[in-house]
Amino acid sequence: MKASLYPSLPILMVDDEAQALDSFETVLLFASINNVIRCQDSREVMTLLSRQEIEVMLLDLSMPHISGEELLSLVTKDFPEIPVIIITGSNDVETAVACMKCGAFDYMVKPVEKSRLISGVRRAVEIRELQRENQLLRAHVLSNQLRHPEAFSEIITSSGTMRSIFQYMEAISNSPQPVLITGETGVGKELVAKAIHTLSNRKSDFVPVNVAGLDDNVFADTLFGHKKGAFTGADQARSGLIEQAAGGTLFLDEIGDISPSSQVKLLRLLQDGEFFPLGSDIAKHSDARVLVATNQDLPTLQESGKFRKDLYYRLRAHHIHIPPLRDRYEDLPFLVDHFLGKASKALGREKPTPPEELFSLLVTYPFPGNVRELESMIFDAVTSSKSERLSLEPFRSYIRQTEPAPKTGATERSIATSTLREKIDTISQMTEKQMIIDALNKTNQNRTKAAELLGISRRTLQNKIKEYGL
Repeated sequence: MKASLYPSLPILMVDDEAQALDSFETVLLFASINNVIRCQDSREVMTLLSRQEIEVMLLDLSMPHISGEELLSLVTKDFPEIPVIIITGSNDVETAVACMKCGAFDYMVKPVEKSRLISGVRRAVEIRELQRENQLLRAHVLSNQLRHPEAFSEIITSSGTMRSIFQYMEAISNSPQPVLITGETGVGKELVAKAIHTLSNRKSDFVPVNVAGLDDNVFADTLFGHKKGAFTGADQARSGLIEQAAGGTLFLDEIGDISPSSQVKLLRLLQDGEFFPLGSDIAKHSDARVLVATNQDLPTLQESGKFRKDLYYRLRAHHIHIPPLRDRYEDLPFLVDHFLGKASKALGREKPTPPEELFSLLVTYPFPGNVRELESMIFDAVTSSKSERLSLEPFRSYIRQTEPAPKTGATERSIATSTLREKIDTISQMTEKQMIIDALNKTNQNRTKAAELLGISRRTLQNKIKEYGL
């Protein structure tokens, strides 16, 4: 399987000595930084930069024709977005200060320690990624458009909050950094992880694994694999999920449940991009993107000493929090319609029509199990349905059994009823607005055909378009 290139844009190494370039390239490849360009002639650098986007530049100072200091000045002037790391044999303080004042990102003296070079390059790459993400987020905020709406087709929503999350997901999709996905049980964390993988255009698969309840040895064997003879019963070598996800995405669900020892192993993987199969003392390298999810409060686990702080901050290079269903009731009409169709197809029967009272009932329920709970409720209701019209009784029965009777006074009930009525009105408007948008899209904005499709007059449609500001 061909490994994907990291970073997405190449590292340009400029040094007149081939041996130095060989050394730098070997160190970077050891850390899975495999997208590099070599240049031994400083006169070619500016032409190369005008033709090829560069992520980071490694630049020697002592070179014939155009010196490194002169080249640094030209690059920072014409390509200020490129971090330039000076790597030179000169240990002169004045030279180092002059380079930093001229805009160098870092200054290293040969021979450079392997860890120093790797961390410097990675830090520069992370800065570039943050800059690009900020630019994308600003563009999204200004345009309010999604570049790849098809990537979110499995996530049924009309929520403005979810749309903002989608925009953030598009902005971070190509970053190799980990993503921490948080939210209550049943909100759709794995669907979000799959969407990020789809957006990233990685060449290999999405590999999910639930790590809850895995002891340290099983965790290590599942993720890292083992050598033949590593333990009793290991009759042959086996690759772990990290290797299966090479060039793709590894999704670790319930990450808050792993043991402290497993946390150390995961931290090493994220920091160094390497791991050790059980029974092996030879490190393997990984270019899999790591996404993790949890319904637990990781900061609280840190305070109690159950979750490492360094791992937490490494995991939340990017953080997505998915709101619970009770905070986005406007999604109910769309989710109900989707799950009715899904349940009907699975049961081989006609899709029943939901009564209008259903939404009035559902918005009174807090949905502790979120979208997954709603899906189960609807599947049960469709299973027991005996007519074309869906019965309310399965929903009422479920809510009575699940939720205790509220203890509110007359004033509180009045406020709750008023708030509920506003929610129902909002849902009704959202449904109507979305139906109009869908009809216009299906008819290529032909209002006459859209009105026919909706079963209303063209004048009514025009009034609705004006009312909703479409």
